[in-house]
Amino acid sequence: MKIFVALSFLFANSMAFAAGGVGYPLEDITPNYKDKASLQRGLATFSHYCMGCHSIGYQRYERTASDLGVEIDVMLETVVPSDKKIGDLGTIAMPAAGAAEWFGAPPPDLSLVTRKRSPEWVYTYMKTFYSDPARPLGVNNKVFPKVGMPHVLEPLQGIQLAICDAGINTDLASGESITEGQCDTLEIVEGSGTLSDTEYSRLIYDLVNFLEYIGEPSKAQSHKMGLYVLLFLMLFFVFAYLLKREYWKDVH
Repeated sequence: MKIFVALSFLFANSMAFAAGGVGYPLEDITPNYKDKASLQRGLATFSHYCMGCHSIGYQRYERTASDLGVEIDVMLETVVPSDKKIGDLGTIAMPAAGAAEWFGAPPPDLSLVTRKRSPEWVYTYMKTFYSDPARPLGVNNKVFPKVGMPHVLEPLQGIQLAICDAGINTDLASGESITEGQCDTLEIVEGSGTLSDTEYSRLIYDLVNFLEYIGEPSKAQSHKMGLYVLLFLMLFFVFAYLLKREYWKDVH
């Protein structure tokens, strides 16, 4: 029983870590890998804003174009770097040593980021950058405190500020009230971004939806094949049951 409790506790901790821990609350989203329009928009956002630093090194450009219904010529013109071919993996030209010097650590490959963290974590992370002059890059993040990544989408979202709400607590020894700043409320400076909150949320959803697809490109095909497998097993069960009755009728 003790071993079971220990394993349950370990599993719960690992799930909490994968989901982003017990810090800032994550927003719920439901990725839809069948929505090709969303996936195409996510690919466009990724190629315009993320590919300069982040690779998707486990996915080939040709596979992405085929799955998302993008013409090869369009893929080559708008997404694939000029020094690469359509059959190449989605690596980047940024040297790891230089990236470590500029950002403190090389930007991670994003092929499996939604599987490692969760789509909810990535979605909330991309929406919770806020201005912090004390940080080297001028921004911080509620989901990933002391983040070393610049907010590349700030021109779209706008400058976001952390607003402190005063909370009253009581000192147990003296009984006096203590005021603490709770700065979990985020507020965008009006007119500082080109997109509305709804438009930006949609843009991030499409980006996360695309990254969820990249993490497991065969998911759609697997679900479709799984339906046929279940239908086959149901049909096979009928014949197997009839065969069993035929074999055992003499025994009974």
